[in-house]
Amino acid sequence: MAATGARNWRDYALLLALACCWSSTYPLAKLALPTIPPITFISARSLIAAAFLFAILWMRGIRVPTDAKVWKLFATQQLINSTFPFLIITWSQQYVPASNTVVLASTTPIFAFLITSLITRHEPATLLKLAGAMLGLAGTILIVGLDALRGFGSEIVAEIAILLATISFACATIFGLRLSEYDPMVVAAGSLLFGGLILLPPSLIIDQPWTLQPTSTAIVATIVMGIVSSALGLMLFYVCLGRLGTLTTNAQGYLRIPIGVGLSVLLLGESVPSNLALGLLLVMAGVAAMTVPAERLKLR
Repeated sequence: MAATGARNWRDYALLLALACCWSSTYPLAKLALPTIPPITFISARSLIAAAFLFAILWMRGIRVPTDAKVWKLFATQQLINSTFPFLIITWSQQYVPASNTVVLASTTPIFAFLITSLITRHEPATLLKLAGAMLGLAGTILIVGLDALRGFGSEIVAEIAILLATISFACATIFGLRLSEYDPMVVAAGSLLFGGLILLPPSLIIDQPWTLQPTSTAIVATIVMGIVSSALGLMLFYVCLGRLGTLTTNAQGYLRIPIGVGLSVLLLGESVPSNLALGLLLVMAGVAAMTVPAERLKLR
């Protein structure tokens, strides 16, 4: 199922808002990880986000589905869209700068384009979207720096792991179309609750959170990530998926680059590559190309 209908400025405002929410993920995680281990961090932010969303659902009088089949869909979506990829990325961030993580994670639209074009074929793969994907990839390479791509050194395992996580994100945007009939807030709340609960036992056994001494910065970062990046981000994700489709929703991955790198500089003091300006131009061109409604130039 592909999203149909004319798009307006509100649709793209939602896409930008989603990019802002998710681009804050990696700088916030970088602030929390020194004193909160990855498993406990992911479990905590998921449960915080779930509690926030369930409170809103209660205030709005929206009932949560009780069908086991629906909850299986929620569980599957959470595993491939959050628990698995974010656990990998959070672990990787112990070895990779936040700005690099932002750039590598932005390759999700490339994998989504390849999957939808070569495997599922559920959305039209136009020449314009192909050009947008290639421009976005070129901009990503320029931002990260050719030297970094040629010499990962000791960081190579962590950076390859981040790329594997982006493939999982791409698969999630396709699988998530099955949930388009449900309220986006219900999907997000149910998915996050499952994600937080499934990681709670290993958190208690491995990390023993009662022995941790997190800093106030780490606690605030975890709460903000739970509410803004996870709760609001997932709500916007499902709204965009239903209104804009898989490929266009994934294009927000390119918007996350300048926003995420900027936050990394402001919050963490990380340096910016000298070729950032040209890279961002290519990235923005890629976003523009990939968010244009499907044309008649379909790939055969």
